[in-house]
Amino acid sequence: MDLTKIEIKTALVRSGIPGVDYAVNPYLGCGHGCLYCYASFMTRYSRRHAGARWGTFVEAKGNIAGVLRSELARKRKRGTVLLSSVCDPYQPAEVRFRLTRQCLEALREAGWGFDILTRSPLVTRDVDLLAPAGGVSVGLTIPTDDDGVRKILEPNAPSIAGRIAALKKLHEAGVDTWAFIGPMLPMNPERLYEALRPFVNRVLIDALHYRSKVADLFERLNWGYALSDSYALETERELRRLFGEKAESV
Repeated sequence: MDLTKIEIKTALVRSGIPGVDYAVNPYLGCGHGCLYCYASFMTRYSRRHAGARWGTFVEAKGNIAGVLRSELARKRKRGTVLLSSVCDPYQPAEVRFRLTRQCLEALREAGWGFDILTRSPLVTRDVDLLAPAGGVSVGLTIPTDDDGVRKILEPNAPSIAGRIAALKKLHEAGVDTWAFIGPMLPMNPERLYEALRPFVNRVLIDALHYRSKVADLFERLNWGYALSDSYALETERELRRLFGEKAESV
């Protein structure tokens, strides 16, 4: 892993995601190295790592908290921020740099709300900033119940059990918790439902996009069925039946 530090001029990025005004990405690149990741296009924005394989580098935006504070001070209206849209805010580099925590501190001081989406139990480190806190939610990406599937497609990401344990800890601390079931990987929907049900207030469901990234691998592993539109529709239908009003589609 090539881990470097950079400086930036802008922290808040306008978001097209419903209910989110801005995104903040403390890192360029992601150490989790998920094979299907849509954000791999971000390599083109790196001066040092343009064209590098996704998951082999991380650039930490060392001055992002200071830039964020300056931008927040200039905003006339408060808004809502997503951490993050094209990286995992709690990827392994966060242990060393603590940039996400610094950004959360800046947002709390300015009275802004924020949503967190991560695969990492490291988010529980910052529970003091998350609960009690109005306008704050934390989601864990959990696209399968099968950790064997996770090991292949998300080789450097935390275990499924670890993510569910993090949801439990946050939920018990009074944090508004949710799960992002996306992309829908090979799974047992009922088993995933039983694991998540006690610890989430809602779930967001999304299909596997950019299927060409993993099509050959899926075929070799006899997972070809999970590349089809019918699998996406049937799995989503079952998840929505199980979760009921808690389920939303992206």
